[in-house]
Amino acid sequence: MNISVIGTGYVGLVTGTCLAETGNNVLCIDIDTAKVQKMEEGIVPIYEPQLDVLFERNIKAGRLKFSTSLEEGLNHGEIIFLALPTPEDEDGSADLSYVLGAASDIGKLITDYKVIVDKSTVPVGTSDKVKETIAKETNVEFDVVSNPEFLREGFAVEDFLKPERIVIGSSSDRATELMEKLYKPFVRSGNPIIIMDEKSAELTKYAANSFLATKITFMNEIANFCEKVGADVDMVRIGMGTDSRIGKRFLFPGIGYGGSCFPKDVKALHKSGKDNNYNFDILSSVIKVNDIQKKILIPRILTYFNHSLKDKTIAIWGLAFKPETDDIREAPALYIIEELLKHEVNINVFDPEAMPNVKNKFGKQLNYASNMYEVTKEADALIICTEWSIFRTPDFKRLKQNMNESVIFDGRNLYDVEDVKAEGFYYSSIGRRAVSK
Repeated sequence: MNISVIGTGYVGLVTGTCLAETGNNVLCIDIDTAKVQKMEEGIVPIYEPQLDVLFERNIKAGRLKFSTSLEEGLNHGEIIFLALPTPEDEDGSADLSYVLGAASDIGKLITDYKVIVDKSTVPVGTSDKVKETIAKETNVEFDVVSNPEFLREGFAVEDFLKPERIVIGSSSDRATELMEKLYKPFVRSGNPIIIMDEKSAELTKYAANSFLATKITFMNEIANFCEKVGADVDMVRIGMGTDSRIGKRFLFPGIGYGGSCFPKDVKALHKSGKDNNYNFDILSSVIKVNDIQKKILIPRILTYFNHSLKDKTIAIWGLAFKPETDDIREAPALYIIEELLKHEVNINVFDPEAMPNVKNKFGKQLNYASNMYEVTKEADALIICTEWSIFRTPDFKRLKQNMNESVIFDGRNLYDVEDVKAEGFYYSSIGRRAVSK
């Protein structure tokens, strides 16, 4: 099939590349001329495991191409994916200006039947708005489908090629048939393609992300309470997770969720509720608790250093919001850095992939190390913000030699408490007792 993808951000690029991998001819459209040129040269603009291999292979095979021309995209594709940003607006709602702007342009250029697919995460009712916007500009027949993505950053290629489910929101038999044909190669193992109405599909995405964010936040609250009463959150987590109704995943406490999806989607669903005279009380609490959780290590650090961090050197491992990505959007590390900068502290940072993005944000305010041990030299404390695998089995003796003080504040609970104590470190984690050297 001939497919066009408008927008080459995280979702658009993974979508286009993976659809090309199953033999479709895909044309990706972006208004950024420099970005398009780089992609044509085989340069992947984001870090995502496995994406570079598929990207290069399908460019060489001629199945994956790029353009800045929306008209060319419309002429090429029988299915047109809208994979455009829906950033958080000032009031917490999703900004649909990119999506509706593209819809208006499509209406002016469309010449024959197309299936227009909302791949972006959008509020309930957006498919109707897209349909109305296109219809204002044309009498040509078209259908609008909601097809939310469920891609985990760091596993996006795997999730697209082997999805747990595919959700298609459509009231058109013609569009549904084309979408089922497109996705058939991805569900040969029997995972479902779920057909529903457009509004239900739009809400499914928000509901799924908000539920996962709620699960994470609940566990963070349990962890915080564990510290008050002397319980061990690891034991509680295991005891809960063996219940099949709850499950083991998303029960690991830490310094809050971040990224491009959970924060924005929770707020957008909360705002959408208000717009429809419904108050999501549980989401209000999730947002509030997560905001606090991102900075929960700061009071501990201040207390340890007797509320004086001036001229101290703090090392940070991990800047991305999660491992296996360079995405720093809403990353807890950024909130910690911003708080530390208020205390005239020297901050050394290291992340395997996210350093350039952090440098663009903070510039010379931070010291950027080339590896995980360099960052700890002359440090008075180490903060762990992202659970990259390389941080899981460090050389504690080397750390001790490098650091002025043997102090670790672990926002991701990477280590066994007793093991770190045996190495002679002060160790503070989430939901577990702190141990002295």
